[in-house]
Amino acid sequence: MRFNVPEMSCGHCKSAIETAVKGADPAATLDFDMPKRAIEIESSLDGSQLQSVMKDAGYDSAVA
Repeated sequence: MRFNVPEMSCGHCKSAIETAVKGADPAATLDFDMPKRAIEIESSLDGSQLQSVMKDAGYDSAVA
């Protein structure tokens, strides 16, 4: 699943999101496109669960 995360702008943002997602699904893989502020996530969680995890970490996201 691909998500747009408009407020993701730095390494700290990337780390916070990765930690949150891996905390919810340790087997998840994340591929960050920082210039486009997008993330490709492969996870057993569905899109709304991933959005909730990112929101809890402080980042709103939209399915791309």
